[in-house]
Amino acid sequence: MNQQLDPREQQFRIPSHHVGLELFLRHLPPPHGGSNAPVVLYVHGATFPSATSIAHRFDGRSWRDELCAAGFHVWGLDFHGYGLSDPHPEMRQPADTTDPLGRAEDASRQIEAAMRFITAHHATPALSIVAHSWGTIAAGRFAGRCPNLVRRMVFFGPIARRDGDTAPPRLPAWKLVSVQDQWDRFIADTPREETPVMLERHFSQWSEAYLDGDPESRARTPPAVQVPLGPLQDIQDAWAGKLAYDPGLIQAPVAIIRGNWDSLCTDADAAWLFDALSASPIRRDVKIARAGHLLHLEEGRYALYRETEVFLRGGDEPGGS
Repeated sequence: MNQQLDPREQQFRIPSHHVGLELFLRHLPPPHGGSNAPVVLYVHGATFPSATSIAHRFDGRSWRDELCAAGFHVWGLDFHGYGLSDPHPEMRQPADTTDPLGRAEDASRQIEAAMRFITAHHATPALSIVAHSWGTIAAGRFAGRCPNLVRRMVFFGPIARRDGDTAPPRLPAWKLVSVQDQWDRFIADTPREETPVMLERHFSQWSEAYLDGDPESRARTPPAVQVPLGPLQDIQDAWAGKLAYDPGLIQAPVAIIRGNWDSLCTDADAAWLFDALSASPIRRDVKIARAGHLLHLEEGRYALYRETEVFLRGGDEPGGS
């Protein structure tokens, strides 16, 4: 299945750390070349891949387009079980026959495979990462293990540790996520008295692309996409006090960017994470008004774009270098 979303897009299949499986990467260069242009990898969240996140166009424009226009090489990774990467073989089995698939350690190894391929492709020692939601857990685990490969990190709507007092339930290997499930999730953070920030016409278009990401989605009733449940297990564990990485091991500059209505990244969550990033030399905590956990798909997304570009560009180190 080919999902080339732009005539200039380059697509790659690379070996995974899982023998016999391949990972999918998509790359869009800046419009005016620039072999020395900075490079950024987008790491998606728990339920949809690069095609419907960083690369999805609303009214003809995507977050990837904006980063490219700002002079970046932009890469998107699909984890196993999402988009065009090979699925976990266990996803062909009943969901209750194995543990949740795609946990943070496994995902961090997939990020490492992508990062080593991309750094070699561009002959650069390090690049930046933009990660969303659960993707920040996998990216954080990777960055703690391979600090020399990471230039800067944007944690958008990150998951932090909470002090839950009950053990989370053990989840099955995978689940089906319908369009209605996504709609309910997308509007959950917006207060009822507020004007919607996710437009129905945008969601209608997005939902078709979402279903396109799983070739069997429309054969199900209702149409739904199969996704691994390791990410949700990681989130539940984090909220029960067991975050799957140590933020104190991250040595790169980090920006936390979040919406003021984001129920998955509250003020308390952001404050805990900001303090826990103790080895990060430069930290930001940016809160955007009238925005939820899916800000990159909402009307306020251009504020997210601008904040991300400014932080990734740097120039805030001592001496302005």
